Amino acid sequence: MRRRGASGDAPRSTKPERDRHIPVLLSEVIESLAPEDNQLFIDGTFGAGGYTRAILRAANCRVIAFDRDITAVRAAAPMLAEFSDRLRLINKPFSDMEPSARAAEQSAADHAFVDGVVLDIGVSSMQLDQAERGFSFQADGPLDMRMSDAGESAADFVNTAEEETLANVIYTYGEEHKSRSIARAIVKARAEKPFARTLELADVVSRVFHGRKVDGRHPATRTFQALRIYVNDELGELASALHAAERILKPGGRLVVVTFHSLEDRIVKKFFNGRAGKESRGSRHLPEQSIKSERPSFQIFNGRPLTPSKGECEVNPRARSARLRAGLRTDAAPWPLDLDDLAVPQPEL
Repeated sequence: MRRRGASGDAPRSTKPERDRHIPVLLSEVIESLAPEDNQLFIDGTFGAGGYTRAILRAANCRVIAFDRDITAVRAAAPMLAEFSDRLRLINKPFSDMEPSARAAEQSAADHAFVDGVVLDIGVSSMQLDQAERGFSFQADGPLDMRMSDAGESAADFVNTAEEETLANVIYTYGEEHKSRSIARAIVKARAEKPFARTLELADVVSRVFHGRKVDGRHPATRTFQALRIYVNDELGELASALHAAERILKPGGRLVVVTFHSLEDRIVKKFFNGRAGKESRGSRHLPEQSIKSERPSFQIFNGRPLTPSKGECEVNPRARSARLRAGLRTDAAPWPLDLDDLAVPQPEL
């Protein structure tokens, strides 16, 4: 499972490790996927394996799971042993699910072959709880935020980016209205000493707000969310994963997506509504003829997203912002991937 406090402000738990990772909306996910014997499913966000385990226990089916965090893959050894040839775990991002899953299923080189895909978007609770990963300001750690070892870290970005670029990223991905003031404070502070630790950055951001909470949350919440999304290209990954799922799902296959903040949910809503023919498309990148010729590639299960019950939120506070959207694949050809059409936010860099 993955997530949660998209912001890094999830309360830390004193419970044992195995009790902290509670799959969000688990019964609703399994009901939406409706696993049957001999079917094949993709869990694009394996995390601690909560959804995968439930799918494999619901029917005599198989799962190909993805996670770009090698820590999650290494921790999955007991589950891999338990389910043997029914589970395959691939250490890659879910945007890579199409070529990797096709390679794993050698008979699926040129056709749709998957019965269901589940995506649980964002950072995992395991990552948030590990101070050394640098996702959270609840405990001091290196300012990293990467879900894998590759690419630019949050420290790399905040220590080198132009002030305007910092402000644009914080505004676009954090929806933070004080983004320019925060960027200015970061640039001023790093001139004296480069940022290396999470609490150093949280303290600078907090001073912009004079230490006051914002909507009951730590003032650095939106800034940390923005940096994490930027460093991991989370919204671009999400758009690519939705498109990949559309390409590999059989007619009648099911796509289930759980999101945890508005930026994610808007993209998923836009994807399903567009693919179901519920809104007009006006991408400047596609000729009018291709727009008119595309048939709906999905039927939507739930017009309104499913949300956790009060009881689930009391047991698992991480679930409070979760939204589940799901759709049934039709026999129409997959649509082209267009980030503008999905309204994926892209800051000016």
